[in-house]
Amino acid sequence: MSVKTEYTQLPKQPLHPSIISKLDPEYVAFHEKYIQNMTPVEQLPWDPIAMRIPLPRGKKPLDVGKIEDFESNGGGYRKMMRAYTPTGEPPRTGWPVLVYFHGGGWIVGGLFSEQSIITNLCIGAKCVVLSVDYRLAPENKFPAAVDDAVEALQWVLMEGNNLLNADTSKIAVGGLSAGGNLAAVLALKSVEDTFTPPLPAPLALQLLFVPSLDQTASAAPGGRWESNKHAPFLTRSLMAWFKEMYFLTEKDWLKWEASPILAPNGLLAKAPKTWIGVGELDILCNEAEAYAERLRECGVDAECVVYMGGTHMNFSIDGMMKSGEKGIADAVEALAKAFGTAK
Repeated sequence: MSVKTEYTQLPKQPLHPSIISKLDPEYVAFHEKYIQNMTPVEQLPWDPIAMRIPLPRGKKPLDVGKIEDFESNGGGYRKMMRAYTPTGEPPRTGWPVLVYFHGGGWIVGGLFSEQSIITNLCIGAKCVVLSVDYRLAPENKFPAAVDDAVEALQWVLMEGNNLLNADTSKIAVGGLSAGGNLAAVLALKSVEDTFTPPLPAPLALQLLFVPSLDQTASAAPGGRWESNKHAPFLTRSLMAWFKEMYFLTEKDWLKWEASPILAPNGLLAKAPKTWIGVGELDILCNEAEAYAERLRECGVDAECVVYMGGTHMNFSIDGMMKSGEKGIADAVEALAKAFGTAK
């Protein structure tokens, strides 16, 4: 007589019991359906092709007026940029411009990333959104992506009026996760005395979605990650892996071009108006709040909106989470106000 044995597969990325009741139920449903049975990527062999396939759970992108690709060869490296232009007639002085950097831990993502976010910002704030396909690690280590971010802004200042019909006196920077890190660094780079060409006017806004701002953060007692050490999706081990892929050494973590929260007060005081959106249960939540506080202490108008029950995925899965949809709408409102295009 044979005995039939049933095997139950244990989740590879289970939600920690201590946070399940705190999470937005819509995220719990997403995690249980798509994430919990996936092998953590940091445990897999590095495969840049497989890794760069997106996990699309965002809403369908909005229709925009036109989409154009541009190429820049600044610094001797070929970089692609994609411009999203709104429908309708541009203002007499040209379109405001948001220079945008995608997320992906500095190692994945590209011009296909975050289409819902980008098109909502384009249409809602009536601006050109220029998405930058910056160089990725591990093939291109820090500060390659920072250099590409700087060159993208320089390209807008020099070519934007002609190629984008842009009003270069109305420029903002923004990005998600690692892209939020690059946007925050670029906002500070842009006000350094050595930045060329100089900005014709201060940046209108830095718009940061779930940004990585402090590479020295840890889950040790008193560390910025301690209270969210069981955060899902962007875990401690995944964040450590991203940093290992991007940075040459841990000494790089201490540079403000890696950790803008460590920038000197004199530079932070020159930062533009700031809007940050972050999930309550994102491992990066505390550093986002701390960065906004540092900016306010330096006299900068900085707002950090924490979406209760949210995670690092909030804005990326707005097709499955109402709080993600609300967060993008809030960001659109902040950008439109900064550009003076709000209804």
